[in-house]
Amino acid sequence: MKTLKMITGIALMSIFSLTSCQSEVDDVQGDNPNTNTANSTTTTNLKRVSMYDGSSDDFIDGSSCSSIKFPFVAKVNGVTVNFISQLSYESAISILGEFNNDTDTVEIQFPVTIKMSDYTEVTVSSQSQYDAIVNSCSEVEDDGKDAISSLNISFPITILTYDASLEQTGSVVILTEQQLFNYMTNLSATGYYSIKYPITVTLADDSTMEVNSDSELKSSVNAALAIESSMEVAAENKAKLEAILVNGTFKVNSFINAGVDSANNYTNATIDFANDWKVKSMNALTTIASGTYSVTSETEVYLEFGFTGSTNFSLFNSEWKVSSFTSSTITLQSKTNSAITLVLKQI
Repeated sequence: MKTLKMITGIALMSIFSLTSCQSEVDDVQGDNPNTNTANSTTTTNLKRVSMYDGSSDDFIDGSSCSSIKFPFVAKVNGVTVNFISQLSYESAISILGEFNNDTDTVEIQFPVTIKMSDYTEVTVSSQSQYDAIVNSCSEVEDDGKDAISSLNISFPITILTYDASLEQTGSVVILTEQQLFNYMTNLSATGYYSIKYPITVTLADDSTMEVNSDSELKSSVNAALAIESSMEVAAENKAKLEAILVNGTFKVNSFINAGVDSANNYTNATIDFANDWKVKSMNALTTIASGTYSVTSETEVYLEFGFTGSTNFSLFNSEWKVSSFTSSTITLQSKTNSAITLVLKQI
């Protein structure tokens, strides 16, 4: 059994998005793209972009380099869950997200079949075997050789092939990530190729880019890695903010809309966040508003309220970007109107 609290926090953001941050690609590509070989920067980039993305079940297995094939069984916080498809993830996420200050645990029932980053499948019969796979993945991530899932190529693309004299010998149409990975992995030591540009790529923030050269491909990979880094930092800050909310009681320090501060409407009210995603406001011993809250992250952290019972507190019912936070002060900005800000101060 392994502890997965941080992984859970990332998973609740999105079960289809987790990849480790890597440093920028530093190698310099030559001027002639037709000289791409098995060892070129472009080949490394394309291989990492086209690796099998095993991040969809990271909140279960803790490894972005592989995923567990359906069906399988695991105990999630002591509850047995039968995973038969990706829809089964919802049950696990519900269990893991019931409280935001507990220690989440997942115990995989072996044997299971694992799909690796190179699209091969292996049978794992014990926790020690699986731990070895997870540890190997960590080493690959540290070396910057793991999959880049924050950049997706729009297929089909065409690869042009060349001989040693750099004369074109043919072309290959690539339809899927697996085909691209296999092509890059099986390049001969004497083979030369180029990508027929332009191609289109999509980043994790849903922005698209037209790529017209190997150097632009390198730039798009670095942009994708920068987004991954922001997402990981945001996920870590999400977990920190959740702990601050649950462990404190807050008052409205300011609530500014169109330059007007309405904090006086909340002078005697406190806001208390429970670990089961419920929130309430009290005046002395009287509850004046109650509801739910949620904390999510993308490249930023967001806090959303769902108050009922008070017109004043219902004004907070929107999604707020967390501009900054400390253990004592949380500064929020409306996601839809930057002129609306809310500052909560711990008492």
